[in-house]
Amino acid sequence: MGEKKYFPALNNIMTAEHTLSEILVAPTPLARNSTLTKKYGADVMLKREDLQVVRSYKIRGAYNKIRSLTPEQMECGIVCASAGNHAQGVAFSCNKLGIKGKIFMPVTTPKQKINQVQMFGGDQIEVVLKGDTFDQANDAAEDACRNEGKTFIAPFNDPQIIEGQGTVGLEILQQSNSAIDYVFIPIGGGGLASGIGSVFKQMSPHTKIIGVEPAGAAGMKLSFERGEVTGLEEIDKFVDGAAVQRVGDLTYNICREVLDDIVVVPEGKVCSTILDLYNFDAIVVEPAGALSISALDYYRDQIKGKNVVCVISGSNNDIVRMEDIKERSLLYEGLKHYFMIQLPQRAGALRNFTTNILGPTDEITLIDYRKQTNREKGPVLIGMELQNRDDFKALMKRMEKHNIEYEYLNDRPNLFEFMIRRN
Repeated sequence: MGEKKYFPALNNIMTAEHTLSEILVAPTPLARNSTLTKKYGADVMLKREDLQVVRSYKIRGAYNKIRSLTPEQMECGIVCASAGNHAQGVAFSCNKLGIKGKIFMPVTTPKQKINQVQMFGGDQIEVVLKGDTFDQANDAAEDACRNEGKTFIAPFNDPQIIEGQGTVGLEILQQSNSAIDYVFIPIGGGGLASGIGSVFKQMSPHTKIIGVEPAGAAGMKLSFERGEVTGLEEIDKFVDGAAVQRVGDLTYNICREVLDDIVVVPEGKVCSTILDLYNFDAIVVEPAGALSISALDYYRDQIKGKNVVCVISGSNNDIVRMEDIKERSLLYEGLKHYFMIQLPQRAGALRNFTTNILGPTDEITLIDYRKQTNREKGPVLIGMELQNRDDFKALMKRMEKHNIEYEYLNDRPNLFEFMIRRN
């Protein structure tokens, strides 16, 4: 007997494509991006799932799964858990099919995503905020299913969800005029990578499939390294569309078969990608939507001269997050630095510091100075923004030359978070 294959058959994914034709009038664009093409010396195309009706690919799996329910299951209603995008797909499907749905979301979900869920679902859905993470909301949703007799619509660990997401892969192959060498796919729970990877494994096996995870929630990478599904004790929830503590058992097994590599990307780099897409191409993406492009730097040599597809998974980003995105980007790029400085408690000390220490293009962006006359020296919290990363070395040399006593807060994330966020 041959080795067991976990990934779904092509005919199932094609059936899902037919099912989705009820609501998806046309495929999302596969568009060549001139900025990235020039930057990497590769033909880089973006699969624009951010342009879906619910602004993410999640509508595909959600509708495919819900459409398959029996009349009895539809009558009893459904339950799901989501950090935002799956919830919008479920809400849209409930409204379209006239099914009652209860949607559990983490308390930390951006308000914009909650509003979108309520807008797409109308009076067919109820939103319940529960827990700080997706996994906690998921536990509450599963409890509700058991107690209320409703059907659970999993966000990723379900064959029909995966088959629905796999239709993205079918569209890519149908839209491309050339053989595709690399596809970069964001990973949260693994449903999208499982679906697209399954299509390419069967229809374009030479294509390298690269999964991409945020550094603060790299559960699939860890599971690959351990040889079994391994939950993360803690996660960084910033890339909320991919912040999952435990990937699915099914998606893990499929990804083991279809992925050629997993790239782990720092959240700060994701933020830089978000800003670049907005500034250079007027494309608005959420953090998870920027993951695939963020990974290109790690494959710069391999993709040169190749045909590359990056899946832009979603654009549900709240405008109030932009300041945090900019801050994280500047920190990652080495352009923002925070210090706790000990300054003499005398007139002109702060002026002397700025005159002697700041370079011609350096800028103070934060200062918290409380003079304490009963002490020889006092603490000053200072944030500085540089124009060039290399300017940091010169800054530090000037600090040493003038015998400045300081503590560098960027290296102490807990203290840094407390000191900066309170101002």
